[in-house]
Amino acid sequence: MSILVVGSVALDSVQTPFGNAKEALGGSATYFSVAASFFTDVRVVAVVGEDFPEEHLAFLKSRSIDLEGLVRVPGRTFRWAGEYGFDLNEAKTLETQLNVFAAFQPEIPKAYKESELVFLANIDPDLQRQVLGQVSLPRLVAADTMNYWINGKPEALRETLKLVDILLINDAETRQLAGEPNLVLAAQKILSWGPTSLVIKRGEYGALMIRKGGWFAAPALPLDSVFDPTGAGDCFAGGFIGYLANTMNFEEQNIRKAIVMGSVMASFNVEAFSLDRLRRLTYPEIEARYKAFKRLTQFEDL
Repeated sequence: MSILVVGSVALDSVQTPFGNAKEALGGSATYFSVAASFFTDVRVVAVVGEDFPEEHLAFLKSRSIDLEGLVRVPGRTFRWAGEYGFDLNEAKTLETQLNVFAAFQPEIPKAYKESELVFLANIDPDLQRQVLGQVSLPRLVAADTMNYWINGKPEALRETLKLVDILLINDAETRQLAGEPNLVLAAQKILSWGPTSLVIKRGEYGALMIRKGGWFAAPALPLDSVFDPTGAGDCFAGGFIGYLANTMNFEEQNIRKAIVMGSVMASFNVEAFSLDRLRRLTYPEIEARYKAFKRLTQFEDL
């Protein structure tokens, strides 16, 4: 089943203690769509400038990602520059150039309007609602957001959350959005606004899912090579929603499996800069790592 994703396609410049990448392929919609493409068909709605390299388009097409909704307009592509210290959980933003992304008004192609799964990547919550207004009765809507929108457009974000089934944010954003330092109480408040599930991305500490019926926790896999965490959250979302699209099973037990698959995809992403690890990733590797996650959490009573 196809997923419609609306977000950014960008050029990133990243510095970590282990190296750097300049003007590399990035953006929330990019990371999400590449990760999800291992499980299902993906349709992208985004904007790039006339300077966007053809080689990046060729790579996305090689993953069978539908780019009818990716428009090229006069101007420069969205750019982000960031730096990580040895604490790879937090990026220091050095520069953000919105460029053509500043005037982005998502137009959903006719062929995309019947998409049954929609992922609203990290964009203006008013634009997120505009997207949903152009789609016919999706079976599942998932969304991401960030502190910029939580601070700047809290009421608009609350309106969007009324239309969302699953919200994926990190633990700091959860507390900030709810205005509540206790994570349990913060999660409960957010669920009362509309979503049926809240998935909290916790980087090297794994992920949590909170539903009205209870909690589920998944660890992060210990890795011996971590080079660049940029896009890990979007790859998590891609693996998570991609698995749900592949199975079309939205029961809690299957959502738990999807969370582990999201963690699998994020764990591969951090092993190289940009999308370089996912470029050479194979499905047997994904299956093997999924089994490694299962072994990590299995135990028996003595």
